[in-house]
Amino acid sequence: MILPNVTVTPAAAKFIRRMVRFSDHPAGGMRLLVTPGGCSGYSAEFSVLAAPMDGDAELMVGDVRVFLPAESRLVLDGVTMDFSESPTHSGLSFFNPAAAPCACSSSGDAAKPAQATVSLDSLKRH
Repeated sequence: MILPNVTVTPAAAKFIRRMVRFSDHPAGGMRLLVTPGGCSGYSAEFSVLAAPMDGDAELMVGDVRVFLPAESRLVLDGVTMDFSESPTHSGLSFFNPAAAPCACSSSGDAAKPAQATVSLDSLKRH
């Protein structure tokens, strides 16, 4: 399987490492589903799994595995994945320098990267 040319910032790598480490599957990996959509360009969600699903490719981010289904591999090529945190929002963000900005009025800031939705289902319950 061909892996996308994706850049993962140190902040995003740290976030991924912590999500896997503190999950029910610390020896597993994070499955990242990214699809095109919306004015921001991407819709994303993730979960931590013990093993990749059929058809997933494994991308190593440091010492942590990221499982990428085919649709994610297609849209992540050339994308920079970062982790951003602000008083109102925190999460993974995706920036594609080759994408044209959206000019519709509902998009807000056209240069703003897409934010990922966090699925906490696989985290340990205390």
